[in-house]
Amino acid sequence: MPNTIGRLLTLTSFGESHGAALGGVVDGYPAGIRIDKDFIASEMARRRPGSTSLGTKRSESDSVEILSGVYNGISTGMPIGFIIRNTSQRSSDYSSIEHCFRPGHADYTYTMKYGIRDPRGGGRSSGRETACRVFAGALSKLMLAEHGIRVDAGVTMLGGIEAADYEWDPPFPPPLYAPRCSALEAMMKAAEDAMRDGDSVGGIIECRAQGVPAGLGDPAFGKLDAALAAAIVSIGAVKGIEFGAGFRSASMRGSENNDGMRTENGRAVFLSNNAGGILGGISNGNDIVFRAAVKPTPSIAKEQMTITDGMEDTRISVHGRHDPTIAPRAVSVIEAMTALTIADAMLMKRAYER
Repeated sequence: MPNTIGRLLTLTSFGESHGAALGGVVDGYPAGIRIDKDFIASEMARRRPGSTSLGTKRSESDSVEILSGVYNGISTGMPIGFIIRNTSQRSSDYSSIEHCFRPGHADYTYTMKYGIRDPRGGGRSSGRETACRVFAGALSKLMLAEHGIRVDAGVTMLGGIEAADYEWDPPFPPPLYAPRCSALEAMMKAAEDAMRDGDSVGGIIECRAQGVPAGLGDPAFGKLDAALAAAIVSIGAVKGIEFGAGFRSASMRGSENNDGMRTENGRAVFLSNNAGGILGGISNGNDIVFRAAVKPTPSIAKEQMTITDGMEDTRISVHGRHDPTIAPRAVSVIEAMTALTIADAMLMKRAYER
């Protein structure tokens, strides 16, 4: 089912950018976990439209109404149904380009697959869909916290400017949601310059999951890094992912890339983390570390060549309320999908041990 992710802990979501609401069901969530609504609200606030100076001017509260699965603030083990109402749609922004395919968007491919599309903000293909993911991720973070696991992410490159000397001291503040480094002003300027030019920039988000025990994930087709890759690349703006040393490992020798081991107080300790915390598809107890490439926002005011749904050549300039960069708001989505995937893997491991 294309609108469901997970094996034991699943998220099924629904809704479009300019529909009445988004929502879904989180199933398989354990009973007895305190559902901190303030924490959930803070997670939703990091992703919501209008939350940063580098984001869209569309303003949504992204308030989540929990419909089931929680009693007196505690999860019951039943499906957690939820709804997030859209309140700031401005569908008229898309009336002039209703019959044009926006470059970089899914307009053309949705039309080729379904024979119909919702032109209002991209419908189901809009980044607005990720609000459901952040809610499910917040629930997953609450579950993981009970096991001493935390997930954090931050922007480590924006508009070609790298945060080479960054300090990993989460949580990271808006508007960039980037670690402290000497390049913060230059990263901000790259986004602002693109915005003034009617253009946009992409970036790289690094994510680290700390406290993950060894033994999560399964051989062959159930690998933890494969599940994480599928979850992260399912985010519309993500075009690539690497774990640990990633693509750099292709130019290293085995003696450089291998993570040496020793014992400390009767436990295995790794001398480096080029594997990104996963070996053979199974967590090794190191921090899980990966980086995701986020493309530039495709909706830009700069004029581009395209075609109409009548197969005629034309030019397009997309106006309205769009982010000059997706990366800062995608940080919370990356964290959410990581937390959801690790929480699912923990439940799978628990099922094997029974």
